[in-house]
Amino acid sequence: MSGLIWVAAIAGYFIGSIPFSYIIPRLRGIDITKVGSGNVGGTNVLRNLGTGYGALAMFLDIMKAVVAVLIFKNQGENAMVMAGAMSVFGHCYSPFVKFKGGKGVATTLGSFFAIFPQAGMFALGIWIAIVALTQYVSLASIIGLLAGTIFTLVFGKNYWIIFLALTLFSVYRHKENIKRLLEGNERKTNVVDYFLGWMDRKDKNSAK
Repeated sequence: MSGLIWVAAIAGYFIGSIPFSYIIPRLRGIDITKVGSGNVGGTNVLRNLGTGYGALAMFLDIMKAVVAVLIFKNQGENAMVMAGAMSVFGHCYSPFVKFKGGKGVATTLGSFFAIFPQAGMFALGIWIAIVALTQYVSLASIIGLLAGTIFTLVFGKNYWIIFLALTLFSVYRHKENIKRLLEGNERKTNVVDYFLGWMDRKDKNSAK
């Protein structure tokens, strides 16, 4: 690899390793690794701290990949893709939380958005639809990322293989969820109700 690609890889990894889904609960006096699923990800924050904090964690986990990619926007496609891919690994294996981390869905989605925005939108749309229909966040995450990858392939982007690798990595990170899905024991999370209920409460509070 060229020097630039190494720089993109290192920068992407360290930007991705900022553990927002750990920092946000910690500011509230909660160690997210010791509650719920123990996963350092936005869904676990959502379930244990509520919609506002969960949404913030998810947004920041997406944005760190976006930032990593856009830093190399003028340095060529390969550097951008490398930065995005390594931000996902940084998120999943962060040195700031003993090389633990989330499952990489939000950060992968952020990479999709930054590298090929249409694929990111398509993946997000599928994710929302599957969550709304099934309430299984893990299933929606896997199908959404796979859909974004197929979208990228259909549009003839050379980096679809990297998107596929990131999607398969996410499948690997979800192996316990997949096992529970097959056994019928996977936990449901009605994300739509979380957000609708949150917005309703905000509207009521603003009307007082």
